[in-house]
Amino acid sequence: MSDQKLQKIGVLTSGGDAPGMNAAIRAVVRACIYYDITPYGIREGYEGLIQNDMYRMEAGSVKHIIHQGGTILKSTRCDGFRTKEGRQKAYDNLQKRGIEALVVIGGDGTFQGANIFGKEFDFPVLGIPGTIDNDISGTDFTIGFDTATNTVIEAVDQIRDTATSHNRLFFIEVMGRDSGYIAISSGIAAGAEEILIPEKDRGMDKLIQSLEQSSRRNKTSRLVIVAEGEKSGSIYELADNVKQKFGERYEIKVTVLGHIQRGGRPSCADRVLASRLGVAAVEALKGGKKRIMVGVQNHKVVHTNLEKATKQRNTIDEDLLKIADIVSI
Repeated sequence: MSDQKLQKIGVLTSGGDAPGMNAAIRAVVRACIYYDITPYGIREGYEGLIQNDMYRMEAGSVKHIIHQGGTILKSTRCDGFRTKEGRQKAYDNLQKRGIEALVVIGGDGTFQGANIFGKEFDFPVLGIPGTIDNDISGTDFTIGFDTATNTVIEAVDQIRDTATSHNRLFFIEVMGRDSGYIAISSGIAAGAEEILIPEKDRGMDKLIQSLEQSSRRNKTSRLVIVAEGEKSGSIYELADNVKQKFGERYEIKVTVLGHIQRGGRPSCADRVLASRLGVAAVEALKGGKKRIMVGVQNHKVVHTNLEKATKQRNTIDEDLLKIADIVSI
């Protein structure tokens, strides 16, 4: 199958949207055209496969989208694709259109579905990691992570102005139900006093210790960055516990950044990463690869088996936790 002549490749986005997905779609489409392959866009992820909602794309179909957040192909959860019947219908629709391979852009859930589908029908499927959580094994960075982190830093910098002016303690919740990458990266960059993440249950004692330390040093602003999946409780419970401990010493405020982290124009880093991986995906399929994910490690494009990418997760670098503790004193 090496360097086989593909005629048609489909591309879809699935799961949560991430800044840079459009840049990846653009790269896939343009790479297909460069290699004389016809690209097909599939609307609303796996639902589009089942509903046969696909269309032929041209170079002009992806003009003026590299700077846009979200995804022009739309994305939705698809329960139907979890069933054998749904996947059979998706396969039949691909066969009717003569689409011979599939590029899926998304995260862990997207890749699990792609891996199952590829195995069942021996169909060439290739994954591009697009998720703000940066929790996919096999790549140093996922598309959307850099933009989301920069969005958080910009917001936290503005919150710090208020915290300093009024000597307030702010608890700021960022996205990361199972991953603390956004929290740890933005917390270090924004100068947070404490960072709470799902991977490490550091407990209330560590938080109280950090706040007491910053109080003794007469810091004029105090920021605690909390990943939404942090195990010590909700951000409101954390704030209440601290208030009970310190009484009137702190005026405590809570800010939940929410879905602003998913939106906005993708950063330069995410646009370049998306472009590299989009081209790499088409070239890998053209070379006969199947059921792999393309990623970047040590600045080089690498291939990772989809099953491995879904079963393993990126782990937080212990050095980052150490750095966060050192620079927050």
